[in-house]
Amino acid sequence: MLPLSNRLLSLSPSETLAMSQKSNELKAQGVDVINLSVGEPDFYTPEHIKQAAKQAVDDNFSFYSPVPGYMPLRKAICAKLKNENGLEYQPEQIVCSNGAKQSVCNVILALIGKGDEVIIPAPFWVSYPEMVTLADGTSVFVSAGIEQDFKITPEQLEAAITPKTKAFILCSPSNPTGSVYSQEELKGLADVLAKYPNIFIISDEIYEHINYAGSHQSIAQFENVRDRVIIVNGVSKGYAMTGWRIGWIAAPAWIAKACNTLQGQYTSGPCSVAQKAAEAAYTGDQSCVEEMRQAFERRKNLVVSLAKDIPGLKVNDPKGAFYIFPQCSSFFGKSYQGRVIENAADLAMFLLEVGHVACVGGKAFGAPDCIRMSYATSDENLKKAFARIKDALALLG
Repeated sequence: MLPLSNRLLSLSPSETLAMSQKSNELKAQGVDVINLSVGEPDFYTPEHIKQAAKQAVDDNFSFYSPVPGYMPLRKAICAKLKNENGLEYQPEQIVCSNGAKQSVCNVILALIGKGDEVIIPAPFWVSYPEMVTLADGTSVFVSAGIEQDFKITPEQLEAAITPKTKAFILCSPSNPTGSVYSQEELKGLADVLAKYPNIFIISDEIYEHINYAGSHQSIAQFENVRDRVIIVNGVSKGYAMTGWRIGWIAAPAWIAKACNTLQGQYTSGPCSVAQKAAEAAYTGDQSCVEEMRQAFERRKNLVVSLAKDIPGLKVNDPKGAFYIFPQCSSFFGKSYQGRVIENAADLAMFLLEVGHVACVGGKAFGAPDCIRMSYATSDENLKKAFARIKDALALLG
């Protein structure tokens, strides 16, 4: 076997992508699987955005772009931040990347080194701690269960801070829980962080537009921490553009410059045509965003109702994103035909192989008692999926 680097050997494969692959393998065998494992809108990219991409091809946007992205896109992002969020940024504070995932990783690699600690509220998106590991940092997890709506308190945050703390990662609306921090809750966290001027805040706001709690709130709105906040966002979720791979950061200029340097050495600028599509997303008609948000909210209400009707699942009512994250520990220790459910990963595999519904066990998200289900699919599929889940779980005794 060829030797791999310690860096690679320290990483875990993505469980969300692994479950999606297993689902696709069963589908290839002719099994009718409903996939609730993937965090991806099921809508097509809106027509005016696709037209802008077609025009970009005709206009020969086929050359390398500047590393941080085309100036018109960065200006459009600044206008979006001002108009939608009341935040002032200049184009030199914006760096566009190959998806928000690269944007997060850029920031972590630019800021974190050996011995640095990064506070990550749990449940968390699976890639955060892996990125910290990649940067030789140490993840410090702060757990918030379903009884507190999966949101940490200022007291919990402060208790986790040490002299080694370099960054805090916040995701609201949240993947995997759908929880949304209110303005008051964010202020509580900001007031704690204001006391520690050496801690940076990475605010992942990629689900900003899929919000059922009213207007989106960013921790960057608070003056006492704004100069240490790095906003991460992009077009993938709100505009149904996952495959276009355009994410971005809005950051203090010196951090943006560092990410620009880093990105210049390992990917350069993102796809030229996708950038022109993203520009159209931000400058064009926004009614498509609201139409998709309303559809997700309707589906959320549907799946919360269906999940609450399943004995043994404990479900909260998420206020954003397109996931529910039920607590499923009541099924641990139960069995069916000699198959014992030891944990959420076992339960996810049971639901896939017996119920033919793909979900993801919560261990990878830092919540081993829970299971993530995405409702980014049709109402018909959701009704069918939760009927299958209910029937499958009823088999466990």
